[in-house]
Amino acid sequence: MKRYRVPHLVVLIIGLAISSPEVMAQMTPAAVLPSADAAPIAPSSRAMYPSPVLTYTPPTEKEKLRLFAFDAFGPFPFVEAIAAGGYQQASKAPPEWGSGWGAYGERVASNFGVQLVTTTTRYGMAEMLREDAAYYRCGCRGFFPRLSHALISTLTARKGKDGHTVFSLPGLVSPYAGGMAELAWYPSRYGVKDGFREGNYNLATQAAGNVAMEFIYGGPHTLFTHVGRSNSPGGTRVGQNP
Repeated sequence: MKRYRVPHLVVLIIGLAISSPEVMAQMTPAAVLPSADAAPIAPSSRAMYPSPVLTYTPPTEKEKLRLFAFDAFGPFPFVEAIAAGGYQQASKAPPEWGSGWGAYGERVASNFGVQLVTTTTRYGMAEMLREDAAYYRCGCRGFFPRLSHALISTLTARKGKDGHTVFSLPGLVSPYAGGMAELAWYPSRYGVKDGFREGNYNLATQAAGNVAMEFIYGGPHTLFTHVGRSNSPGGTRVGQNP
């Protein structure tokens, strides 16, 4: 039963992080107060919260392809598939696949297939909705602000030339697309309910992947010049450890 509670706990943590003004304040660089002569600035209703990436330029189509290749075939999806396959091997899920190295290979391949469908759906939908599906490491400092940023990024994306943060429908839909796709090769006794449950696990996996990219390696986009970070207290330059 504990395993079933993990995805719901992740979603709850993401929701609490999004709704917490204290966390958002720590993630966002200090605001510059306007002068007395400056015209009042109307607040934007598009962004969920100010982007912790201090300066942003949308990636080119070539960069998007490279980002997709990293998310689909880079080290993280393989590590996730191997780890999940090991857990399923130990718990003999599904039991119809049996045990042994052949069964373990099937489970690893199944988990990799789920991740591939998830990533393809996310990037495909993001392209149609003109969203940037890549993960960007936080320009903030401190463990909890960076952790909150990683979890929030599971269900958010950057949009527009300024890279403002919006709720991401692809981020929500893609884990469940991967979970439903798994039914194509799972034993026939598994149904839609099982696919939805797998989508919950998959959503938790996406959040864990973001945390790994925040604290371990942010992906190939950290080498691109389209993300710049200043030396101010709120951020770091590309290639400089936060």
